[in-house]
Amino acid sequence: MMNSKKIYQIGIVLLFTFSIYGCLPKLATDKPIFASTPDGYSDKKDSVNDANTSWKKIFTDTNLVKLIDTAIKSNPEANVALQEILIASNEVKMRKSLLSPMVNAYTSIGMDKAGRYTSEGAGNASTDITPGRRVPEPLPNFNPGFQASWEADIWHKIRYSKQAALQRYLATVEGKNFVISNLVAEIANSYYELLALDNQLSIIKESIELQKKELEIVKLQKDAARATELAVKQFEAQVYYTESLENDVVQQITENENKINLLSGKFNQPINRDASSFLNQEPSVIKSGVPSQLIFNRPDIMQAEHEMKAAGLDVKVARAEFLPELGFESELGYSAFKPGLLFSTPESIMFSLFGKITGPIFNRAALKAEYANANARQIQSLYNFQNSILNGYVEVSNQMSAVNNLDKIYKLKSKQVETLNQSIDIAHDLFLSARADYLEVLTAQKEALASKLELNEVRKNKFNSTINLYRALGGGWK
Repeated sequence: MMNSKKIYQIGIVLLFTFSIYGCLPKLATDKPIFASTPDGYSDKKDSVNDANTSWKKIFTDTNLVKLIDTAIKSNPEANVALQEILIASNEVKMRKSLLSPMVNAYTSIGMDKAGRYTSEGAGNASTDITPGRRVPEPLPNFNPGFQASWEADIWHKIRYSKQAALQRYLATVEGKNFVISNLVAEIANSYYELLALDNQLSIIKESIELQKKELEIVKLQKDAARATELAVKQFEAQVYYTESLENDVVQQITENENKINLLSGKFNQPINRDASSFLNQEPSVIKSGVPSQLIFNRPDIMQAEHEMKAAGLDVKVARAEFLPELGFESELGYSAFKPGLLFSTPESIMFSLFGKITGPIFNRAALKAEYANANARQIQSLYNFQNSILNGYVEVSNQMSAVNNLDKIYKLKSKQVETLNQSIDIAHDLFLSARADYLEVLTAQKEALASKLELNEVRKNKFNSTINLYRALGGGWK
């Protein structure tokens, strides 16, 4: 049975431990951010969500599929994200290793001389280290052996730290997915913008040919005294203006090709594409599902969630810093004053084993400050999570509205282009029969060209809004 003295000693230790535990600050309250997400983005509710559909099924253009596939493998930002995952993975392994004892092998060689008029020196002077031989002065020491240390994770501080590292690892995985999702959308948007520019260039070239023909007719009419020099100059100015548009579009094509090459991690080179596919293809129909699915589909929301969980674990780690630590240290090896006696057993064997309990007393102000910071970071992560959900909902809502409205705009613009094309023919015929002046012809040509370019822009925006809706729903990384 334990004697009263041991019970008293254990009681003192327990009292010391619980007195510190009683001074612990309270954990931050994890309040829910939303009672619930909206039932839908509009009056129509559909549980089908195309975010889970692979981008290879969403985009059917073979040239675009090759570009995206190359970009995912070679994009510098995506490769940086992969290294972040590796770093976070190693951090998890490091945190996990702290749960096991740390064992080190060592070999030390030294020399020691104590003062004669000290207790150690006086004792050495009158002591035989071996029969008939006094302790040498100075005293050499050869000491190979092993050292071990281990902290008992009684408050789960190390486990919480490992779990926090695991959550941050998962956050880096989602961060990489978010980069891929944005990359897929950016490549697709840039590709269709390139096709739109090709089509725009074709429209401008057709307009230039038409305008040059009209210019030749006006010159002939001038020679026949049916038109003035002013009419000739007006038609010439229109040709020059349209040719300047052509050069501007050529520059935009070059810049857009360079942008796609940059995203693909390549130097400048031509982008393979079929310009006719811009007119022959229709944007995919994307099903949006319901807002609650964003939390599981959008990588940025999932990343924010993992960061929030990690921040909550950091609070627990900071809180555990106030509690006593229980640790053990041991040493085992050989020690002798000359190599010949080093491995004499058991005379040269040395070992030690002791445990210790340490707890903060005078540095609690610093621990409280770190704990307050951990609490603040946790609350900050809650707001980041909230913001990512709100941002995702708004993005989807905006893109759904854009898809619907652009479809209506495109139909109206198509009718406008058809009407203005007819007005060009009518103005041309009236001009030849002297029933309309040259200004009416110029006006008809300008309005027709502008409407064709606007229709081309609307068609490009239809593709882009569909792509952006797919990205906003969390698609593109699967």
